[in-house]
Amino acid sequence: MSARYYSLPSPAKRRILILTADAGFGHRSAANAVASALQELYGSQCILDILNPLEDKRAPFFLRDSQTDYDKMVRNMPELYRLGYDASDATVPATIVEQALVVFLFEVMRDILRNYRPDVILSTYPLYQAPVRAALTVSRLAAPLAVAVTDLVTVHRLWFSTSVDICFAPTDPVRDLALDSGMSAEQIIVTGMPVNPNIAREKRTQAQIRVELGLQPTLLTIVAVGSRRVDHFMDALNVINHFGMPVQLIVAAGKDEVLFRQLQGVDWHIPVKLFEYHRNIPELLKAADLVVCKAGGLIVTEALACGRPLMLVDAIAGQETGNAEYVVSHGAGDLTLEPIAILEMLSDLFREDGKLLHERTVNAQRLGRPNAAYDIAQVVWQVSQSHAVDRRMNGRRRLIDMLSKNHVRWEEDI
Repeated sequence: MSARYYSLPSPAKRRILILTADAGFGHRSAANAVASALQELYGSQCILDILNPLEDKRAPFFLRDSQTDYDKMVRNMPELYRLGYDASDATVPATIVEQALVVFLFEVMRDILRNYRPDVILSTYPLYQAPVRAALTVSRLAAPLAVAVTDLVTVHRLWFSTSVDICFAPTDPVRDLALDSGMSAEQIIVTGMPVNPNIAREKRTQAQIRVELGLQPTLLTIVAVGSRRVDHFMDALNVINHFGMPVQLIVAAGKDEVLFRQLQGVDWHIPVKLFEYHRNIPELLKAADLVVCKAGGLIVTEALACGRPLMLVDAIAGQETGNAEYVVSHGAGDLTLEPIAILEMLSDLFREDGKLLHERTVNAQRLGRPNAAYDIAQVVWQVSQSHAVDRRMNGRRRLIDMLSKNHVRWEEDI
């Protein structure tokens, strides 16, 4: 790490600032998970703030709009998205992007630091690290900066800014990428991706949860989580409905009203529970023997944390492809993109008294890290208890010159 820490004797409450964004669900979910764990472990001793800096009107419109347009862009223009992703992931372009982000977001980050004066900062979004460090350096502040990576395998280089003090990596492959990107081994902690602490808190048995959901306690249960944006989702449900095996189905429609109405109009041949929205997805996952979903980082990580195998019916090029490869290569699930493949996979999973399903379940349990949010919370809390003496002031004059040339107010007296 590039900052030294000294224990503080003061019992004063520590202020923990978590920065996130709303491009997809994973970044916000990770922030909420760590905040929930911190609240449970240290609630009376800390002040928690979760902010999305891109909500500030001074943030460039293309960064603000990228949150709402993210899903549309990767769906409708996958080649363009992939081209931009790959081009900016190289060392030199990533450095240029970081410098641009400092210019674009410096004033926003400077004022956040001024208003909240955190004892430690945790980011769950890859675009914030360089602007936060610049604001800390120019303002002569020394709050430790940590980042929690929210992709399992395919991770953009911007996550691995050497300006951070701690990088929480979800997997060993991400740790290796961080090392390749110039981070030191001392900066990286493999914790898993932070997931809803309700997963670790849940003490009911699978059968008890099923009964409370109005389902049969011992019948094989498939949980499907998706929306109309998930390719092959209805294909998978149609196959399950006509498969002929004794199973029951839970479907969560992701707040998609049109999909929910479509599901209500299906002539179901198996016991089914339909939810337009369910506030506690981990509860549904705990009730499952198999989870059907897309290869999104959040749902994949939550399913693995619950020890449940996956049937992935969609994977967007980029991060989600990496997530799918991770699950498949570790034998914790399968990628099935066509109805015939879904049918064949279900047959393979359930034959011989579910031998393959059991193997997938054991592998999923091996991969899952339900306590990741708690592990991250404990490290963040420990760091917040220390006083950091930052050694990175050598680049302060260069940062000020860059900001001045781009007509950015850097104001020294925060």
